[in-house]
Amino acid sequence: MDKTLLNIGFGNTVVAGRIVAIVTPNSAPMKRLKEDAKEGMRLIDATQGRRTRSIIIMDSNHVILSAIQAETVAQRFVTGFEFKEDKKKITG
Repeated sequence: MDKTLLNIGFGNTVVAGRIVAIVTPNSAPMKRLKEDAKEGMRLIDATQGRRTRSIIIMDSNHVILSAIQAETVAQRFVTGFEFKEDKKKITG
């Protein structure tokens, strides 16, 4: 199983291979998702007290809040996998 970690800000990381979605928190459905996860004890707040700028949904149904923009987290996600693929090509 792939254990590549993704930096979601302020020293917090998640296992990249378990991410289902990276979304912005502005819409009503995302606010409901956040509240439902909180009630179900599945919410992880990794904002360090800052404003929530992205919501990361994991395959375990956990919801992680991050203070990093969703676009930035998504770019880190894509870049991390591109780097890993390039490394595989070089090392064989």
